[in-house]
Order: sequence, then structure tokens, then C-alpha cells
Amino acid sequence: MGNYVLLLLSALHAMVPITLTAVGEVIGETAGLFNIGLEGILLINAFVGTLVANVWGPWWGLAAGLAVGAVIGVVFALISTYGKGNQMIAGIGINLFALGFVAFGLIMLGAPGFRPVVPEGRLPLIRTAAGGLSPLVFLALVLPCLAFLFLHRTKAGLILKAVGENPEAADVAGISVNVVRLLATTFGAALAGLAGAYISISWIGSVTKEVSAGRGFIALATVVFSGLNPLLVLLGGFLFGFFDSLATWMSNLPGLVRYAYFVYMIPYGVTLFVVTGLIGRVRFPKALGTPYTRE
Repeated sequence: MGNYVLLLLSALHAMVPITLTAVGEVIGETAGLFNIGLEGILLINAFVGTLVANVWGPWWGLAAGLAVGAVIGVVFALISTYGKGNQMIAGIGINLFALGFVAFGLIMLGAPGFRPVVPEGRLPLIRTAAGGLSPLVFLALVLPCLAFLFLHRTKAGLILKAVGENPEAADVAGISVNVVRLLATTFGAALAGLAGAYISISWIGSVTKEVSAGRGFIALATVVFSGLNPLLVLLGGFLFGFFDSLATWMSNLPGLVRYAYFVYMIPYGVTLFVVTGLIGRVRFPKALGTPYTRE
């Protein structure tokens, strides 16, 4: 029983970066912008969060991830709204920049072979009957519920959906379409930044140039799977986290090591299935990906 409890705890920790990132992307896409640069935001802030945590402690590292993620979100949103730039290209640019930035940063820190840079302190675990959990696990469990209530029970959520669905009508009603989109995308990128800092500070405890391991793309697949429903984001995040943890658990069991690599492939295989099987059936906002220009 103890091993299964550890597997569950590991799955809960593994779901955090995917869930936080996907919830933020749901908010951004509801407003009409899609950001495929989530992988880059995770990677950049895993690195930046670790640097700050080494100096000022883990909480400041998480705050740095939140702040840097928000800055990246502002830049992306300005390019995509006021600059009328191509959102796909802007997202790819974030991902490519992250690959070079983190690799160069690790070299400058004197990490030959990209050895992990380990923070001095990690977040304290909250003790439960089952064991210790990071505080961000509870945030990942509660945030999708709050996001669902925000989108479906508040005036601000209605405005967000109006901007993504019919920006012309929203503009006529006196809503600043580009400002709403900028705020929504900034919030989503800030959550992705927090998730990236969590990976290196509160979960894995180190950073390498591959530490994000495709989780930004899995978060995008989770958004597709959810149909922009934050509650389904929670389910999808847990499923991906569970299979990731299951593979790690199996790799430590005699006789099952050979199967662990197959299980490692499952989250990514499911990602391909979601993207190819559901993307044509999910209804996204009509103005998603289209810059708004007042006529």
C-alpha cells in the first residue's frame, strides 16, 4: 500500500506544471490568443527561478517565475494584438529563444555537460495523512475550479468569452478588445512561469536544458482535450502526471525496468492522440488566433 501512496503523491506533483500551464492557456485562448510558446516559458523560468532561489530562497524563486512569465506574456500579447503579428511564429520564437538562453546560461554558470544547478532550499512540504505535498499541489487542485467559476459565473468571464467569440460586438459594447486579450494572455503566461519555477524548485530540485521535457506541449494538448473547460484540464493534467509518475515508479522496480520506457512514451502518445483525434471536434472561439482590427 505504501508504494501506491507514493505513486499517487508523485502523480499529484507531476500534474502541477501541466495543470497550471493549461489553465492559464485556457484563459488566454478564451480571449482569442493562443500561445504555443508555453514550453519555452516553462524552460526559461525553471532556470530563472533556480537562480533567484539560490540567492533569496525558494519563495522568491517562484515569485521570479511568476514575474518573468508575465513579462514574456506581455511581449507576446503586444506582438499579437497591437503589432498584429502571427501568433504561431511568436510562440515558436519564444521556444527557440528559451533553448538558446538556458543552454548559454548554464554554460556561463560553469556547468560542464549541463550539470544540474540545485537550489539551496526547496519549498517545505505540507504534511498530510498520506505524506508530504508541495503547496502548489493544492493550488493546482483549486485553481481549475476557480477558473471555471470565473469563466461561467462572473461578468469578467463573460467579457473574456465575448472578446474571443465576437470581438467586433465586444468593441461596439465599449470593451477594449486588445486590453482584455493582453491581460488574459499575461495571466496565462504568468501561470506558465510559475509552473516552470515549480519544476526546478519544488519538484525536481534541479535545472537542465531539457528540464521542461515537452510539458508545455502536453499542456497545449490538455487544453484541446478539455475543450477550454478548466475542470477537464484538472482531469487531463492528472492523467498525464499519473503516467509520467508510473514510468518513474516502474523504472525503480526489478523486472519492470524494461517496460518503464514504454510507459514514459504514454503521455506523449496520448498528446498525439488528443491533437489528431480531437482538435477538429473541439469548438474554439471564432476569433481565436485572429488579430482584431477596428474597422
